[in-house]
Amino acid sequence: MARSQESFNKKEIQNKKDKKRKDKEKKMQERKENGKASFEDMIVYIDENGNQTTTPPDLSKRLEFDPEDIVIGVPKREEQEPEDKTRKGVVTFYNDSKGYGFIKDSLSGDSVFVHANQLEEAITEGNRVTFEVEKGQRGPMAVRVKKA
Repeated sequence: MARSQESFNKKEIQNKKDKKRKDKEKKMQERKENGKASFEDMIVYIDENGNQTTTPPDLSKRLEFDPEDIVIGVPKREEQEPEDKTRKGVVTFYNDSKGYGFIKDSLSGDSVFVHANQLEEAITEGNRVTFEVEKGQRGPMAVRVKKA
C-alpha cells in the first residue's frame, strides 16, 4: 500500500487557504448586494464634549471667535527685575581635608554643594554664610561664599 503524497499538514494548509478564499468571495458578494458605502455614511462629527456622533452639530450652539484673539506661539516674557542673587544659609557639613561641604539655603531649604575653591573666607560647620548659586557639573553649586 502506497502512502499518499500529501501529508496531514499539507491538507490542513490547503483547507485553510480554501476557507479563506470562500470567506473573501462571500464578503465581496455581500458588498455587491448592499452597494457601496456613500461618503455621507462615513462622516463622523465631534460634539462640544469631544465625543463622536453621526448627527451634525446644532448650529444654534455655534460660538463665534475673533481670529485676532487667537494667539499662536509663546507669549512674550514680561521684563522682570533682576533678583538679588546673593543668598543666605548655614553650613551643614564641611570637610576641610577634602575641601567640600554643603550649605542649607535659608529661603528654600535646599542643600547646595560648596567647594573650597569657591570660598572667600574659611568656614566651619554651623557658620552663617552668604553665597550665590550657579549651575555646576552635577547641580547647583555655591560660589563667592563668605561669612555673614
